[in-house]
Amino acid sequence: MVTELHPHCAYLDIETTSLSPSDGELTVVGIYLDRGKIESFIQLVGEEISAPRLLEALEEVQVLYTYNGGRFDLPYIQAKLGIDLTKHCLHHDLMYDCWRKNLYGGLKEVERQLGIERKSAGIDGYMAVRLWLNYKLYDDEKALLTLLGYNREDVLNLKVLRQKLKV
Repeated sequence: MVTELHPHCAYLDIETTSLSPSDGELTVVGIYLDRGKIESFIQLVGEEISAPRLLEALEEVQVLYTYNGGRFDLPYIQAKLGIDLTKHCLHHDLMYDCWRKNLYGGLKEVERQLGIERKSAGIDGYMAVRLWLNYKLYDDEKALLTLLGYNREDVLNLKVLRQKLKV
């Protein structure tokens, strides 16, 4: 049973080919669904990314957690897919909770400050673009698997971050 104390929530992070949706594309949308005792992980990749598929994945979600999602992920999704996710669920941007605790920087920097470990150390947004291009241009499956692992770690670490912040 869903209660206000334990709403269905999700953690979301995207990968793109550019910081601007006007000259970039969505390459991966990672979603970690947390329904209390039932958890699942979904990644929409390339051509699989569509408004209907994303809305279906988030269908029962009441609270969506991101890091810098209010300024990047959600506006990018709206520009590319034409949907405002804040009309479908509450959005909670963990970056602002970090700021209230004097934790600044991108997600990886905040993770470092809090001692959250990461297997995909050394991969950043620039490398994520290169991995996607290697996959698309050269059919490099290893590059795609590395990108998906990086995105998965970003998404799963959002839950760890939320727990460390106690929000």
